[in-house]
Amino acid sequence: MAGVRKLARVVRHQGLHRLIFALILFCLLSMAYLAYHVSAGPKIKEAPVPLPLGDCVATSVVGGGQRTPLFLPSQVSQRRHSARTADTSRTEPVVLLFVESIYSQLGQEIVAILESSRFHYRTEIAPGKGDMPPLAWRGRGRYTLIVYENLLKYVNLDSWNRQLLDKYCQDYGVGIIGFYRANENSPSSAQLRGFPLFLRSNLPLWDYKVNPAAPLLYITKPNELEPGPLPADNWTIFLSNHSTYEPVLLASPRPAEPNQLPTHSHQQRALLATVMQDLGLHDGIQRVFFGGSLSFWLHKLLFVDAVGYLTGRRLSLSLDRFLLVDVDDIFVGKEGTRMKVADVEALLHTQNKLRSLVPNFTFNLGFSGKFFHTGTDEEDEGDDTLLRHRQEFWWFPHMWSHMQPHLFHNVSVLAEQMRLNRQFAQEHGIPTDMGYAVAPHHSGVYPVHSQLYEAWKSVWVIKVTSTEEYPHLRPARYRRGFIHNGIQVLPRQTCGLFTHTIFYKDYPGGPQELDKSIRGGELFLTVLLNPVSIFMTHLSNYGNDRLGLYTFESLVRFVQCWTHLRLQTLPPVRLAQKYFQIFPDERDPLWQNPCHDKRHKDIWSKEKTCDRLPKFLVIGPQKTGTTALHSFLGLHPAITSSFPSPITFEEVQFFSGPNYQRVISAGPSSPAALLSLHRPAWRPGAYSSHLERWLHHYQPSQVLGSEVFLSGYYREQNVELLRMLKRLGQPLPIWLRDELHNASWS
Repeated sequence: MAGVRKLARVVRHQGLHRLIFALILFCLLSMAYLAYHVSAGPKIKEAPVPLPLGDCVATSVVGGGQRTPLFLPSQVSQRRHSARTADTSRTEPVVLLFVESIYSQLGQEIVAILESSRFHYRTEIAPGKGDMPPLAWRGRGRYTLIVYENLLKYVNLDSWNRQLLDKYCQDYGVGIIGFYRANENSPSSAQLRGFPLFLRSNLPLWDYKVNPAAPLLYITKPNELEPGPLPADNWTIFLSNHSTYEPVLLASPRPAEPNQLPTHSHQQRALLATVMQDLGLHDGIQRVFFGGSLSFWLHKLLFVDAVGYLTGRRLSLSLDRFLLVDVDDIFVGKEGTRMKVADVEALLHTQNKLRSLVPNFTFNLGFSGKFFHTGTDEEDEGDDTLLRHRQEFWWFPHMWSHMQPHLFHNVSVLAEQMRLNRQFAQEHGIPTDMGYAVAPHHSGVYPVHSQLYEAWKSVWVIKVTSTEEYPHLRPARYRRGFIHNGIQVLPRQTCGLFTHTIFYKDYPGGPQELDKSIRGGELFLTVLLNPVSIFMTHLSNYGNDRLGLYTFESLVRFVQCWTHLRLQTLPPVRLAQKYFQIFPDERDPLWQNPCHDKRHKDIWSKEKTCDRLPKFLVIGPQKTGTTALHSFLGLHPAITSSFPSPITFEEVQFFSGPNYQRVISAGPSSPAALLSLHRPAWRPGAYSSHLERWLHHYQPSQVLGSEVFLSGYYREQNVELLRMLKRLGQPLPIWLRDELHNASWS
């Protein structure tokens, strides 16, 4: 019996071995089968890296695939008018803008361009009836250009105001820009009242080209045909046989179907002017009419040229544009988002291509040494490749561990972090003499963290930095520069690329949004309207789909296709010198309450508090009653005034001497502060100029005048004085008569 059991165990044991062997054989065959079909099946290809914009489009496609110029020589105006150059020397360099309302879209777009260009302007609601604002004073014009958001408001002025405005323009050489925007109620055709000019409205248009004979062209390059439909279907075109009119932007009627193009190269297509220049040969006034709004990018470009031309280039920037592309965090990034060897080679290749288009173009690389070699093996090889080619780039430091400087309250500790980064640079042969640095998240630059400026100077001998936070992040057109503690702070611009925008097809809103920004949109306008642009990009924008390379090569080519702008790159210190040569008035910073801006509050030292800042300021020169006002306010139990000084008494003298440069943290510790206008840079008595500057940063409701309040306060007393003087038969004082007349009191 025992032998039988033993035999059974042997059989079971051998069966188990066969089962295991069969399972192993099955797995091997399955793996071989799978490998064969995977290798033989269709490959999954990665999306190709997008190619940048190529050469400018120069011709139009006609039937049969043949290409021919859209505009034949006979169609382009052969007369080159000797247009009279505007002489606006007897006017102030200010634009008078008539808008439909303070909320109108076109009005805001016009204001945005004027503000971005740093041109002074005054906005008025276009009067339907009533008087014009004062246009001249003591033989000098108040405005060098008139702009109407709605052309019809100008054309349909009553005869008195129309004659008044036209006479002003003729006497002072002032031009007019007007926009005609059609809607569903607009007539299909009409003549502008008082002009030998006809218009047709609500037209869809196709293909466009700038007329090279238009005298106003300066920045705009008269490029060849740009094929395809113009946006929207409510275009207005201008028609005239009078010699005073020169078309600026031309387009053709849109065919009923996109493929209905001329079938013969000699077949001419009608040319319609959507922007028309009036040379002043009719009535002595030069004008530019736009048959649409500024939503079309080319209208923005031509508007800038029109402003420059009609003001005799007084309101015009030069053709020079200085670009610097910063690549932040060159060693900082998650695995899978960093640069590999091929990406670094592409960076070098694109840099060399851009140098043929932009003299001295060089990518400026920012580094935090602690994160060197913290990627995958392939990405670490990319780091090594960057260092092998380190002399091909410019370099600037961040912080060693990428920490925000405002978190360090001790200068020594902050400087030690910088020395670690400097030691890393020296050990790896990275140049350290550029004199430029950027703080992580722009921390400590503005609002000013004094310890950062001290540490920068002691460790790196920094002369220049940049930030997007001064005076605020948005709107970007308000960004400015300033100088603090010997370090020049330049405005920094975004370009639509952030750490998460690494794939073209996944760009927020779709890749067409990025292309729109490049081709006439926000990025293009940044270059157009700013003489100096420092662009912020990140490491991840140069790996993956290399959107940084795509963006800037496309931008440069588009700018050179459509403008005469001269692009060039300067190293940071020379760039800062150039910036403050152009904008010397920006040297002194404008201190603001950091607690009014959440972003500023987030990057302000926790050791500082908003409780020490005054809640309101009293500003006035000597002998204007400020001392008395200070005394009266001090009687109120809820108000604490500034502490008296043995030298300046109740005045804190914040804006004079060295106090202003000690930043806002050294301000008065009181709810109310009395300030003098003793500061030498401020011209005594020039209140309108100073208040105008303040109104760029403070809402009108925050600035309370002496005059309006007092007029209301003493209204009843003035009325009683009027009655008393009449009873006594005494003449009214001029000031009282004017006061009562202006207030419309009976």
